[in-house]
Amino acid sequence: MKKKDKAKKEKTKTSFQKKKLGLARNVIGAGFTSFFTDTATKMIYAVMPMFLLSIGASATAIALIEGIAESTAAILKAISGYISDRIGKSKPFMIIGYGLASLVLPLYALATLPIHVLLIRFTERVGKGIRSAPRDSLISNSIKRKVAGKSFGFQKAMDDSGAVLGPLLACLILYLMPGNYHLVFLLAVIPAICGVACVVFFVREVHLKREHQQQDAKFKCSQFKQLPKKYFQFLLVIFIFSLGNSSDALLLLKAATTDINPIFVPFIFMLFSTTSVLCAMPVGKLSDKIGRPKLMALGFLIYSLSYLGFGHYDNFLAFIPLFIMYGIYSALADVSQKSLISDITTPETKGTGYGLYHATLGLTLLPASFIGGYLYDHVNNQVPFYFGSVTAFIACILMFYFFRKD
Repeated sequence: MKKKDKAKKEKTKTSFQKKKLGLARNVIGAGFTSFFTDTATKMIYAVMPMFLLSIGASATAIALIEGIAESTAAILKAISGYISDRIGKSKPFMIIGYGLASLVLPLYALATLPIHVLLIRFTERVGKGIRSAPRDSLISNSIKRKVAGKSFGFQKAMDDSGAVLGPLLACLILYLMPGNYHLVFLLAVIPAICGVACVVFFVREVHLKREHQQQDAKFKCSQFKQLPKKYFQFLLVIFIFSLGNSSDALLLLKAATTDINPIFVPFIFMLFSTTSVLCAMPVGKLSDKIGRPKLMALGFLIYSLSYLGFGHYDNFLAFIPLFIMYGIYSALADVSQKSLISDITTPETKGTGYGLYHATLGLTLLPASFIGGYLYDHVNNQVPFYFGSVTAFIACILMFYFFRKD
């Protein structure tokens, strides 16, 4: 009986490792899940700053809504990643996380006050907190190290493809029915449900062979002690960079203050996502060849220059190349960061590693959003971008210092 169970497990393992287009099936399944989910969330995200302004929110309030929701939910990213390592399962967390988000998205249509948006946004981000680290862990454990960049590049490309389609759909809806934000919110639930279906039917659990597997979620500090020194140096860099990386809602607000028609603000955000899509796979393949740290440092440098431009310019034509640069940064940094974590963690600590990474990003977003929103409202709309440019440049230097031999 045991031999039969073992054979069945090996068959399942072989099945999810089979490749389509040179990528593991789990990578493709998770990619399409991200595509549909991001189509839904970016339909809403692209119009949210204008919607919040229409119901009386300030720039500080808009930034804080994003910061509070992301930062509070970030704790779950570390917890879910740790627990998924302890029990050896990732898919249940993905189903719960994506499912929760699809349930709450239509509730935005009922919001009439900024506090309503905060509560809904918080619940939606809890879903992301539950699913993010286990999803990245599942992808990492479904591939070999030499294709980590290519695999996470595909994940990033699919993620940002949804971020292209979502704002495009929102822009089309607002063009046909100006000011009808509620219809955007209601229609967003359709791709969200498709994303949940992709997890259920096309993603399979990865059964790892562990020497000392613990089938429980009991907290043990040894799990964190197994992470290497390089990992914590990497987290320090991410923390410093993220302090100046306030919510993209401020970018959309700055764009809305130019001579562009507010209806087309989602379009300029789509430009950023399109650039990221086109760069993600090439960046992933390049990182497999020349290493992740170099591309991360380059990404931080491009971010620093683009934010310098966002602070200095106030016209729509200048924002076009700046959003393209911002898209290049997104592909360089995001793909390289997740691939680097995959490289420096073991199969037993990947969930914990990705959890701490996502938690660092999320928890830092609260002070970053407060700083950015406060400077935007009480100083001027240039200073928060200059601040972000400086922190990104410092992160670039630290990345070179810590990983100069890699």
